[in-house]
Amino acid sequence: MFTVLQRYTGWLILATLLLFICSKLVPSLFIAVAVIAWLVVIVEWTRLSAGARRQAYFLLGIGVVALLFSAQQGVFLGWQKIMTQNLQLLPMFIAVSFLALTNPAAQDDNLPRGKRAVVTTAVGTNLLGAVINLSILFVFGDRLERNNTLTRPQAILLGRTFCAAAWWSPFFISAGVALTYAPGMQYNRTIVPGLILCAVAICYSIIEVGFIRRMEFTGYPVRMESLTVPFLLAVAVITGHHFFPEMGMILLICLVAPPAAILLMRSRPRLPQLQDFISHRIVSTVNQFVLFLTAGIFSIGITSVIQVYPEIFNFAGKTFTPGLFATISALLIVLGLIGVHPLVGISIVSPMLLPLHPDSSRLAFLFLTSWAISTGSSPLSGVGLVLTSRYNVSSRSILASNIHYVAAMWLMANLVNVLYFGS
Repeated sequence: MFTVLQRYTGWLILATLLLFICSKLVPSLFIAVAVIAWLVVIVEWTRLSAGARRQAYFLLGIGVVALLFSAQQGVFLGWQKIMTQNLQLLPMFIAVSFLALTNPAAQDDNLPRGKRAVVTTAVGTNLLGAVINLSILFVFGDRLERNNTLTRPQAILLGRTFCAAAWWSPFFISAGVALTYAPGMQYNRTIVPGLILCAVAICYSIIEVGFIRRMEFTGYPVRMESLTVPFLLAVAVITGHHFFPEMGMILLICLVAPPAAILLMRSRPRLPQLQDFISHRIVSTVNQFVLFLTAGIFSIGITSVIQVYPEIFNFAGKTFTPGLFATISALLIVLGLIGVHPLVGISIVSPMLLPLHPDSSRLAFLFLTSWAISTGSSPLSGVGLVLTSRYNVSSRSILASNIHYVAAMWLMANLVNVLYFGS
């Protein structure tokens, strides 16, 4: 039965998005969203990579044990909470995946070199990646690689500048995670410090690669017209959020991204290309279905245990000070560097910090900071695994090249936190 359903996985994924949008009008449909999302996980389980299955087993195992233990102690948060935690992140990820249809076409001209190439590649990776996400690494990386590898400066620049978009882009899944685990976050209060840190990260990397290392750099031929689509989409979402804040950022992205991507898609004819995308390419989001849903069970399990032992897992007598911001952000970044997905780390610390009644936007900024720095510096993050597996970049090289970047950006993030949000 499941083998037959695998032929329709893409359409089940699309149904998850459409039902989520409809559930905003008919809230009872949210249960149907959960049922279909979990069905996608079950149907595709046998086709997951070994690494994805191991990660899912780990998260499920700890989550289920924690839930059973907590239930024995009289703490049970309810089946709906267990099965729907992180569920709203999936429609957002599906909607954003449509933006791959607007990928810039390959250029035929020679690849640019020198300091100007460093600047255009860094800015292009950030702006394009902010909208079309991880696919931009394949677009740029496949064009730049020689003998199936990237140079060290290319790997540094692509990884850091792409992940720096997590600080500000509403299309990054980090934004959805921040909205979920920092309830009440106001996007218009995080975008300013986020853009500041993003600019610092890009400039830091440009100066290092182009002026300090002074190694020959071959970059990607970014054209102004290729930046039009991400600019228009980002402006549309940010403007919509300003005028319709009650709609919510995730719903806004779900409403804007797919129609805009179809309207601006480069391949022709549109209908066959769209059918192929739904039937085959959108299935690549299955790993996110598994990660987000199993991490949701893990998160509720940890939350339940915290409620069993509130005297242990709390910051009694503390407030969300800059010192606590610095400590927690350092912890999350270190966890990210050793391969713990940012979502998992955030799901652990969020229930411990929320009882302090922190400024939700400052808490979201903490989560975005840990996400941007750790994913751009770790060989074990999704970006790092792309660089190591597809382009044969050394894991040790990635880590060694980014240690000083991690320290510098962590210090800058804490400075911006104090100056922007106050002490």
